[in-house]
Amino acid sequence: MPSKYSLVIPAYNEAARLGTSLEKVLAYVHSQGWNAEVIVVDDGSRDQTAEIIRAFAAKDPIVRLVQNPGNHGKGYSVRNGMLRAEGEILIFSDADLSSPIEESAKLLEALQGADIAIGSRWLRTETQIQRQPLHRQIFGRIFNLLMRLILGLQYKDTQCGFKAFNRAAAQAIFPLQRIERWGFDPEILFLARKLRFKVKEVPV
Repeated sequence: MPSKYSLVIPAYNEAARLGTSLEKVLAYVHSQGWNAEVIVVDDGSRDQTAEIIRAFAAKDPIVRLVQNPGNHGKGYSVRNGMLRAEGEILIFSDADLSSPIEESAKLLEALQGADIAIGSRWLRTETQIQRQPLHRQIFGRIFNLLMRLILGLQYKDTQCGFKAFNRAAAQAIFPLQRIERWGFDPEILFLARKLRFKVKEVPV
């Protein structure tokens, strides 16, 4: 039976924290009783990232390792994972779980009335458990302002690495994505608007 949920995690040299993150993700998925797959995309890591993923896959069949042909960037990794995913609902999350996996419940609720749900650290800043360094916060706000001005994206946070898509939206958007490294998130949202998909921003 095809998976209902696909979780895609891009990973590059994440050996130090990937094991802990996967333990949390798998514990949550199984506690929810989801029919799911967890796809971890290794972006040409030079550490033990791939070996860690293989070890988890050997113990839990819902874990899948996808390996990029070398290092291509986060955007490439997310696209590669999303295009290989089989779920009806597709979520991608950063490997460090900067947005805890439990927050996916908010994205799923938002998808009941939207095609895409995007996590936002700036809709309600009090929800942030762990703040980014000040320089990253400032850079992020400046970048977001530029995206509003240049692309007309009226979202508080385009860069949060925690987004969910229904299958129709994912299959329409990701084949068109061209940006392979940092900055691919605004392209995804620009394509979503162009293709007339409904996007909902959710505080995480």
